Amino acid sequence: MSPGIGLMKRRLEKEKDAIALAVSGIAKKYNAVPDTIETLETKYHEDAGDWYVALGWDEKKAIIKMDSVQGTITEIKEI
Repeated sequence: MSPGIGLMKRRLEKEKDAIALAVSGIAKKYNAVPDTIETLETKYHEDAGDWYVALGWDEKKAIIKMDSVQGTITEIKEI
């Protein structure tokens, strides 16, 4: 029997972990230099266990949704 989501240790426990994963995802997808990517806003959704990080680089902005338990990016939405 596997533990429920509440009993599992989250891989993205801290805001800085979520930001690092989001910056990495943007750098790979858009060939952006990580040093030029700026964090605009972060939010953690308690019920879903998801991190949302808004990033800006060059003239672009994106919201990155991540699953905190799996430690993966689930969606990148350019705005």
